[in-house]
Amino acid sequence: MTVHPSLQTSIDAWTHSIDAITELVDPLAESEWNHATECPGWSVRDVVSHVIGLECEMLGDPRPIHTLPRDLYHVTNELSRYMEVQVDVRRCHTAPEMTSELEYTVIRRGRQLRNEKREPDAMVRWPGGTEVALAEALTRRAFDVWVHEQDLRRALNKPGNLDSPGATITRDLLLSGLPKVVAKDAGAAPQSAAVFDVHGPMEFMRTVRVDADGRGTIDGSVSLGPTVTLTLDWETYVRLACGRVRPEAVSERLKIEGDQQLADAILRNFAVTP
Repeated sequence: MTVHPSLQTSIDAWTHSIDAITELVDPLAESEWNHATECPGWSVRDVVSHVIGLECEMLGDPRPIHTLPRDLYHVTNELSRYMEVQVDVRRCHTAPEMTSELEYTVIRRGRQLRNEKREPDAMVRWPGGTEVALAEALTRRAFDVWVHEQDLRRALNKPGNLDSPGATITRDLLLSGLPKVVAKDAGAAPQSAAVFDVHGPMEFMRTVRVDADGRGTIDGSVSLGPTVTLTLDWETYVRLACGRVRPEAVSERLKIEGDQQLADAILRNFAVTP
Protein backbone atom coordinates (compact mmCIF):
# COMPACT_ATOMS: atom_id res chain seq x y z
CA MET A 1 0.00 0.00 0.00
CA THR A 2 1.07 3.56 -0.67
CA VAL A 3 -0.22 7.01 0.24
CA HIS A 4 -3.82 7.45 -0.92
CA PRO A 5 -3.78 9.52 -4.14
CA SER A 6 -6.24 12.09 -2.75
CA LEU A 7 -3.80 12.91 0.08
CA GLN A 8 -0.76 13.48 -2.13
CA THR A 9 -1.65 17.05 -3.14
CA SER A 10 -1.71 18.22 0.48
CA ILE A 11 1.46 16.31 1.34
CA ASP A 12 3.29 17.82 -1.65
CA ALA A 13 2.11 21.33 -0.72
CA TRP A 14 3.18 20.86 2.90
CA THR A 15 6.59 19.58 1.79
CA HIS A 16 7.11 22.52 -0.57
CA SER A 17 6.29 25.10 2.11
CA ILE A 18 8.14 23.46 4.98
CA ASP A 19 11.25 23.16 2.82
CA ALA A 20 10.89 26.84 1.90
CA ILE A 21 10.69 27.78 5.59
CA THR A 22 13.83 25.76 6.30
CA GLU A 23 15.69 27.52 3.48
CA LEU A 24 14.50 30.92 4.71
CA VAL A 25 15.63 30.54 8.30
CA ASP A 26 18.81 28.46 7.92
CA PRO A 27 21.06 31.45 7.11
CA LEU A 28 19.48 33.94 9.55
CA ALA A 29 21.62 35.83 12.03
CA GLU A 30 20.55 35.62 15.67
CA SER A 31 19.06 39.12 15.56
CA GLU A 32 16.89 38.30 12.53
CA TRP A 33 15.04 35.68 14.54
CA ASN A 34 13.63 38.56 16.61
CA HIS A 35 12.07 40.40 13.65
CA ALA A 36 8.37 41.04 14.26
CA THR A 37 5.81 39.33 12.02
CA GLU A 38 2.19 40.27 11.31
CA CYS A 39 1.06 37.59 13.77
CA PRO A 40 0.29 39.62 16.93
CA GLY A 41 3.04 39.21 19.50
CA TRP A 42 5.05 36.76 17.40
CA SER A 43 8.57 37.13 16.07
CA VAL A 44 10.21 35.05 13.34
CA ARG A 45 11.38 32.69 16.10
CA ASP A 46 7.83 32.42 17.45
CA VAL A 47 6.32 31.57 14.07
CA VAL A 48 8.92 28.84 13.50
CA SER A 49 8.33 27.58 17.06
CA HIS A 50 4.60 27.35 16.30
CA VAL A 51 5.26 25.35 13.14
CA ILE A 52 7.65 23.00 14.95
CA GLY A 53 5.26 22.59 17.87
CA LEU A 54 2.22 21.67 15.79
CA GLU A 55 4.18 19.21 13.65
CA CYS A 56 5.46 17.59 16.86
CA GLU A 57 1.86 17.25 18.03
CA MET A 58 0.89 15.67 14.70
CA LEU A 59 3.72 13.19 15.34
CA GLY A 60 2.16 12.37 18.70
CA ASP A 61 4.90 13.91 20.85
CA PRO A 62 3.82 14.93 24.36
CA ARG A 63 3.13 18.63 24.84
CA PRO A 64 5.64 20.62 26.90
CA ILE A 65 4.77 21.17 30.54
CA HIS A 66 5.07 24.93 30.69
CA THR A 67 3.41 27.81 32.51
CA LEU A 68 2.83 30.93 30.42
CA PRO A 69 3.71 34.41 31.69
CA ARG A 70 0.67 36.49 32.57
CA ASP A 71 1.68 39.56 30.56
CA LEU A 72 1.25 38.19 27.01
CA TYR A 73 -1.27 40.70 25.60
CA HIS A 74 -1.91 38.68 22.45
CA VAL A 75 -3.08 35.62 24.41
CA THR A 76 -6.79 36.37 24.65
CA ASN A 77 -8.61 33.02 24.66
CA GLU A 78 -8.17 29.30 25.23
CA LEU A 79 -7.05 28.60 21.64
CA SER A 80 -4.33 31.25 21.71
CA ARG A 81 -3.27 30.05 25.16
CA TYR A 82 -3.00 26.50 23.83
CA MET A 83 -0.94 27.62 20.81
CA GLU A 84 1.31 29.87 22.89
CA VAL A 85 2.77 27.07 25.02
CA GLN A 86 4.76 25.58 22.12
CA VAL A 87 5.93 29.11 21.25
CA ASP A 88 6.85 30.48 24.66
CA VAL A 89 8.79 27.38 25.67
CA ARG A 90 11.19 28.05 22.77
CA ARG A 91 11.66 31.81 23.25
CA CYS A 92 15.04 31.26 24.89
CA HIS A 93 16.31 28.98 22.11
CA THR A 94 19.25 30.12 19.99
CA ALA A 95 19.32 30.19 16.18
CA PRO A 96 21.27 26.89 15.95
CA GLU A 97 18.84 25.25 18.37
CA MET A 98 15.87 26.44 16.29
CA THR A 99 17.25 25.33 12.94
CA SER A 100 18.36 21.93 14.23
CA GLU A 101 14.98 21.23 15.86
CA LEU A 102 13.16 22.35 12.71
CA GLU A 103 15.32 20.10 10.54
CA TYR A 104 14.84 17.10 12.84
CA THR A 105 11.07 17.65 13.05
CA VAL A 106 10.75 17.97 9.27
CA ILE A 107 12.70 14.74 8.75
CA ARG A 108 10.46 12.86 11.18
CA ARG A 109 7.23 14.32 9.85
CA GLY A 110 8.28 13.80 6.23
CA ARG A 111 8.96 10.15 6.97
CA GLN A 112 5.57 9.80 8.65
CA LEU A 113 3.79 11.32 5.65
CA ARG A 114 5.69 9.22 3.10
CA ASN A 115 4.64 6.09 5.00
CA GLU A 116 1.01 7.17 5.49
CA LYS A 117 -1.22 4.16 4.74
CA ARG A 118 -4.51 5.27 6.29
CA GLU A 119 -7.61 6.17 4.33
CA PRO A 120 -8.53 9.86 3.86
CA ASP A 121 -11.53 9.52 6.20
CA ALA A 122 -9.52 7.95 9.04
CA MET A 123 -9.87 10.05 12.19
CA VAL A 124 -6.61 11.45 13.56
CA ARG A 125 -5.67 13.45 16.62
CA TRP A 126 -5.71 17.20 16.08
CA PRO A 127 -3.97 19.78 18.28
CA GLY A 128 -6.34 20.81 21.03
CA GLY A 129 -7.51 17.30 21.80
CA THR A 130 -10.10 16.90 19.05
CA GLU A 131 -10.10 14.52 16.10
CA VAL A 132 -10.50 15.29 12.40
CA ALA A 133 -10.42 13.24 9.21
CA LEU A 134 -6.90 12.64 7.91
CA ALA A 135 -7.62 14.42 4.61
CA GLU A 136 -8.80 17.54 6.45
CA ALA A 137 -5.83 17.44 8.83
CA LEU A 138 -3.34 17.34 5.96
CA THR A 139 -5.13 20.13 4.10
CA ARG A 140 -5.16 22.32 7.19
CA ARG A 141 -1.47 21.68 7.89
CA ALA A 142 -0.56 22.55 4.28
CA PHE A 143 -2.61 25.74 4.61
CA ASP A 144 -1.11 26.71 7.97
CA VAL A 145 2.48 26.11 6.90
CA TRP A 146 2.08 28.10 3.65
CA VAL A 147 0.46 31.04 5.47
CA HIS A 148 3.31 31.06 8.01
CA GLU A 149 5.86 30.81 5.22
CA GLN A 150 4.36 34.04 3.89
CA ASP A 151 4.43 35.60 7.39
CA LEU A 152 8.16 34.88 7.50
CA ARG A 153 8.77 36.16 3.98
CA ARG A 154 7.12 39.50 4.77
CA ALA A 155 9.00 39.84 8.05
CA LEU A 156 12.31 39.10 6.34
CA ASN A 157 11.51 40.99 3.12
CA LYS A 158 12.02 37.87 1.01
CA PRO A 159 8.87 37.56 -1.11
CA GLY A 160 8.11 34.43 -3.09
CA ASN A 161 5.98 31.31 -3.55
CA LEU A 162 2.71 33.26 -3.83
CA ASP A 163 1.64 30.80 -6.54
CA SER A 164 3.04 27.60 -5.01
CA PRO A 165 1.04 24.41 -4.30
CA GLY A 166 0.30 25.71 -0.81
CA ALA A 167 -1.14 28.90 -2.29
CA THR A 168 -3.68 26.86 -4.27
CA ILE A 169 -4.80 24.99 -1.16
CA THR A 170 -5.00 28.28 0.73
CA ARG A 171 -7.10 29.89 -2.00
CA ASP A 172 -9.63 27.06 -1.95
CA LEU A 173 -9.84 26.95 1.84
CA LEU A 174 -10.28 30.71 2.18
CA LEU A 175 -12.88 30.84 -0.59
CA SER A 176 -14.91 28.16 1.17
CA GLY A 177 -15.45 30.64 4.02
CA LEU A 178 -16.63 33.51 1.82
CA PRO A 179 -20.37 32.68 1.62
CA LYS A 180 -20.65 32.87 5.42
CA VAL A 181 -18.66 36.13 5.49
CA VAL A 182 -20.99 37.80 2.99
CA ALA A 183 -24.38 36.31 3.82
CA LYS A 184 -24.22 35.85 7.59
CA ASP A 185 -21.39 37.92 9.06
CA ALA A 186 -21.76 40.97 6.80
CA GLY A 187 -25.56 40.58 6.59
CA ALA A 188 -25.87 41.02 2.82
CA ALA A 189 -29.49 41.41 1.71
CA PRO A 190 -31.35 38.54 0.02
CA GLN A 191 -30.87 38.43 -3.76
CA SER A 192 -27.63 40.44 -3.54
CA ALA A 193 -24.29 39.47 -5.05
CA ALA A 194 -20.71 40.31 -4.10
CA VAL A 195 -17.89 39.85 -6.61
CA PHE A 196 -14.26 39.30 -5.58
CA ASP A 197 -11.82 40.07 -8.38
CA VAL A 198 -8.34 38.97 -7.33
CA HIS A 199 -5.23 39.59 -9.40
CA GLY A 200 -1.54 38.82 -9.05
CA PRO A 201 0.28 35.46 -8.79
CA MET A 202 -3.09 33.77 -8.06
CA GLU A 203 -5.74 35.24 -10.31
CA PHE A 204 -9.44 34.43 -9.93
CA MET A 205 -12.91 35.91 -9.81
CA ARG A 206 -15.67 34.58 -7.57
CA THR A 207 -19.26 35.67 -6.99
CA VAL A 208 -21.03 35.13 -3.69
CA ARG A 209 -24.81 35.13 -4.21
CA VAL A 210 -27.31 35.45 -1.38
CA ASP A 211 -30.61 33.69 -2.05
CA ALA A 212 -34.10 34.67 -0.93
CA ASP A 213 -33.59 32.86 2.37
CA GLY A 214 -30.34 34.69 3.11
CA ARG A 215 -28.06 31.74 2.35
CA GLY A 216 -24.79 32.36 0.50
CA THR A 217 -23.26 30.31 -2.30
CA ILE A 218 -20.11 30.85 -4.30
CA ASP A 219 -19.28 30.21 -7.95
CA GLY A 220 -16.95 31.34 -10.70
CA SER A 221 -19.57 32.73 -13.07
CA VAL A 222 -19.77 36.43 -13.83
CA SER A 223 -22.53 38.39 -12.12
CA LEU A 224 -24.28 41.10 -14.11
CA GLY A 225 -24.86 44.17 -11.96
CA PRO A 226 -23.45 42.87 -8.66
CA THR A 227 -24.29 44.71 -5.45
CA VAL A 228 -20.61 45.25 -4.75
CA THR A 229 -17.29 44.38 -6.37
CA LEU A 230 -14.04 44.19 -4.41
CA THR A 231 -10.84 44.18 -6.47
CA LEU A 232 -7.55 43.42 -4.74
CA ASP A 233 -4.27 41.57 -5.18
CA TRP A 234 -3.75 38.01 -3.97
CA GLU A 235 -1.30 38.82 -1.17
CA THR A 236 -3.65 41.46 0.26
CA TYR A 237 -6.52 38.96 0.06
CA VAL A 238 -4.48 36.47 2.11
CA ARG A 239 -3.41 39.06 4.68
CA LEU A 240 -7.00 40.20 5.19
CA ALA A 241 -8.54 36.73 5.21
CA CYS A 242 -5.94 35.46 7.69
CA GLY A 243 -6.38 38.46 9.98
CA ARG A 244 -2.88 39.82 9.43
CA VAL A 245 -3.95 43.41 8.67
CA ARG A 246 -6.98 45.61 9.11
CA PRO A 247 -8.75 46.83 5.97
CA GLU A 248 -7.87 50.47 6.64
CA ALA A 249 -4.17 49.58 6.62
CA VAL A 250 -4.35 48.31 3.02
CA SER A 251 -7.06 50.63 1.68
CA GLU A 252 -4.80 51.78 -1.15
CA ARG A 253 -4.64 48.17 -2.40
CA LEU A 254 -8.44 47.81 -2.44
CA LYS A 255 -10.84 49.00 -5.12
CA ILE A 256 -14.53 49.00 -4.22
CA GLU A 257 -17.39 49.51 -6.66
CA GLY A 258 -21.03 49.53 -5.63
CA ASP A 259 -22.48 49.34 -2.13
CA GLN A 260 -19.79 50.85 0.13
CA GLN A 261 -21.68 49.95 3.31
CA LEU A 262 -21.81 46.27 2.34
CA ALA A 263 -18.15 46.38 1.33
CA ASP A 264 -17.22 47.79 4.75
CA ALA A 265 -19.24 45.07 6.49
CA ILE A 266 -17.57 42.35 4.39
CA LEU A 267 -14.10 43.70 5.11
CA ARG A 268 -14.80 43.96 8.85
CA ASN A 269 -15.65 40.26 8.85
CA PHE A 270 -13.18 39.11 6.20
CA ALA A 271 -10.81 37.21 8.50
CA VAL A 272 -11.84 33.54 8.44
CA THR A 273 -8.95 32.15 10.49
CA PRO A 274 -8.67 32.50 14.27
